[in-house]
Amino acid sequence: MNRLILHIIAGIISLWIAVEFIAGVRIIIIPGISSFFGFQFTAWWQILILIGSILGLINFFLRPILNVITLPLRILTLGLFGLVINMAIIWIIDVLFPELTIAGFIPLFWVAVLFWLTSIFLGVYKKA
Repeated sequence: MNRLILHIIAGIISLWIAVEFIAGVRIIIIPGISSFFGFQFTAWWQILILIGSILGLINFFLRPILNVITLPLRILTLGLFGLVINMAIIWIIDVLFPELTIAGFIPLFWVAVLFWLTSIFLGVYKKA
């Protein structure tokens, strides 16, 4: 349970840092569309918390499955394929939420690196 909470916190923090410091990454409110299960969002931080939480949940549940499936590629690339997995997860989040805009490959790369560093800093990948 603690690891799940850490994944969610890492997703929220890394997305917030990315929006603040990486050019090409932004969160906007789309009037009439920015809602989740009927709840209207009126501030960008509400959308940030929602998208960061979904990012953390996908990273917690889907990433271990993707790591097992792509194990041969991870071995051949000495673990660098993990960055591709991070980029794919963040790209899926970008596609699912029209409020999040990541303009191009380079900002996507830096968001993935930032998410990885935030996760390491919070100890998400630490085996307990």
